[in-house]
Amino acid sequence: MMDMDMTASSSMPMASSMPESGMSSVFSTAMDTPLYSTAWTPHSPAGYAGTCIFLILFATLWRGVFAFKSTMERRWLDTALRRRYVVVAGRQRESERVSQESENKGTVLMTERGVEEEVRVVRRNSRGVMPWRWSVDLPRALIVLALSGMGYLLMLAIMTFNVGYFLSVLGGIFLGEIAVGRYSQMEEH
Repeated sequence: MMDMDMTASSSMPMASSMPESGMSSVFSTAMDTPLYSTAWTPHSPAGYAGTCIFLILFATLWRGVFAFKSTMERRWLDTALRRRYVVVAGRQRESERVSQESENKGTVLMTERGVEEEVRVVRRNSRGVMPWRWSVDLPRALIVLALSGMGYLLMLAIMTFNVGYFLSVLGGIFLGEIAVGRYSQMEEH
């Protein structure tokens, strides 16, 4: 039985240096490295260049989505801190109080269908946990979902251990940070 195994293994050609999983564990410069599937395998230098350009643009877009999320977070926070509250019936009219306190500048008068309403713009100073809202939390979750998916796809491109793909992803992140990095910096308090 051992003789059969030895003869069978000795008659087979030696495997390449790739592990059985089919992924290389060292960087290579092969231009025919598949990206995401075997259907996306460049077969020419132009195809390889196109794949690298795609990765540069994709990584740049990824940084753009980070900046977009940061911008939206600032808008959502500003909106949450500047909620408008309508004066309740039975209280002193705001216009009467404003006439008594001339230094109050936070009151505005709004009209709707000919009915006068006093509305005071109130800004909260507290930055605690904001209340859950569909209009904020659903878009935030979708943006994070897109960022995660894009990040994993970029990681898979790097995991091919192709030098061109690796440098393309790094170059795209660099270009994206140059283009929109200033928008993704949140002020820390």
